[in-house]
Amino acid sequence: MPSDLTYTPAAGHHWLTPVYDFGVAALTREHRWRSALIAQVRPRAGDVIVDVGCGTGSLLVRLGKAAPSARLIGIDPDPAVVARARKKVAAAGITAELHIGFARQAAELLAGPPPTKIVSSLVFHQVPMEEKVAALAAMHAALGAGGEVHIADYGLQRTALMRGLFRTIIQNLDGRVNTQPNADGILPELMDAAGFRSVEETLVVPTLSGSISLYRGTRPA
Repeated sequence: MPSDLTYTPAAGHHWLTPVYDFGVAALTREHRWRSALIAQVRPRAGDVIVDVGCGTGSLLVRLGKAAPSARLIGIDPDPAVVARARKKVAAAGITAELHIGFARQAAELLAGPPPTKIVSSLVFHQVPMEEKVAALAAMHAALGAGGEVHIADYGLQRTALMRGLFRTIIQNLDGRVNTQPNADGILPELMDAAGFRSVEETLVVPTLSGSISLYRGTRPA
């Protein structure tokens, strides 16, 4: 792993971390896309589900409530948000293992049975192209045969309105270089190149900060 690898904080700047959850709720129609993502993941007893870029733990809590006996694991490089995630999952009565690390370290951070499902939300638009590629490769390597990947993130911005909102909100917070490939619709292509099969965009949710897409793919058995 590059020794100079850095990360973009959850809200674009460290000083905005305390208001990250509020911003996601206010600007992304969070309930709509998170609920759809949970329905797509179909958490079940016996699943090993890894949330790559777990942030403050919002998705882990929903996964835990949907499948209380599933093994949940969260990975994030930001110690501040991992600390928030620990408090959030504990307050919800959810059991989850939390690791500080980058998405490209997913395979090496995990011990025990391979994940059956890997999820990621609002992460890929924040990282450089090199990290998008490395993260998907690590997720593919970590999954067991027949395992699934599920991603919710800003995808192809199909209309002038969505492009304008994305540019005004997300690109002002997270910059243009890392975010533009997402807005151009690169994720399905990168998932396919990483070795995932049956890759598809399953839902597009217009929001006040641009459109968020749901994707899924499978590691071949």
